[in-house]
Amino acid sequence: MKLRVNNKEYSVEVANNPSLLEVLRDKLDLTGTKYGCGEGACGACKVLVNGIPTPSCITPVTSVSGKKVITIEGLAENGELHPVQKVFLEEDVFQCSYCAPGMVITAAALLKKQPDASTQDLIDGLNGNICRCCTYPAIINALKKIIQKEGEQ
Repeated sequence: MKLRVNNKEYSVEVANNPSLLEVLRDKLDLTGTKYGCGEGACGACKVLVNGIPTPSCITPVTSVSGKKVITIEGLAENGELHPVQKVFLEEDVFQCSYCAPGMVITAAALLKKQPDASTQDLIDGLNGNICRCCTYPAIINALKKIIQKEGEQ
């Protein structure tokens, strides 16, 4: 089957309709997207499918045929980190970083949809992304810096 991932076309052989996560990690060697719970509940495996954060561990790969998939590796443009990636690094928001790919993907989609998101919007928008280190306050504060910066421009 053909897949469009990170603005590149791939042709992959798949049997038994594996999850998108399995194909990304095992066939395309895009290992930034993490396996967490295997049930779509933790958010570690989220990727963008046509701009929507999607748990790749429960998404059959055949369901994304003809759709645009963006992983954490494809979020940067022209070698420049996405603003969410930048601020999370600058603010040192993560401890173990296992949730980082899914958290970044979800936050990027949220801020694209709601560039002036309130604190409650951020909390609600990140629901379904679990951080085992409980760095939620740092994550929210970092995202508020992006919103504030955008508001000043």
